[in-house]
Amino acid sequence: MRVLIVSDTHRHNDNYFKVLQKTGPYDLVVHCGDIEGSEFAISEGAGCEVMMVSGNNDFFSTLPREIETQIGKYRVLITHGHTYYVTMGNERIKQDAAHRGFDIVFYGHTHRPVVEMEKDIIAVNPGSLSYPRQDGRAPSYAIMEIDRHGEAHFTLCYL
Repeated sequence: MRVLIVSDTHRHNDNYFKVLQKTGPYDLVVHCGDIEGSEFAISEGAGCEVMMVSGNNDFFSTLPREIETQIGKYRVLITHGHTYYVTMGNERIKQDAAHRGFDIVFYGHTHRPVVEMEKDIIAVNPGSLSYPRQDGRAPSYAIMEIDRHGEAHFTLCYL
């Protein structure tokens, strides 16, 4: 199974479509918020199931604030992260997710990519495809692949 994880596209979707064309197909696309009204374009372009949550810039959105789902054997929390104050660090979101029984948390908001695999929780922030803020400022996304043994592997990728 292949999962594309993106966030913070802020209605600038050209890089999202480039990633799909360059690296697809996927079984699932996860968008961690700040879509800004591009829900239809994000969904239609994916060619697979899409899960999206609202971010702090998704004003008047009907998207959920969080999604709790199962991907393979993993219980996953999808959220934007701003309500967990992730700009100050991701300890709170990791602790909360682990306490709630999740194996993985996908989040965005910081525009900085992160994959942290710890004993109790895996935290993945794909960064931003539109407005990256990490050193080098390359647009980023993450790919989750579940191997034939059911184990998840994560890759941070840059355009």
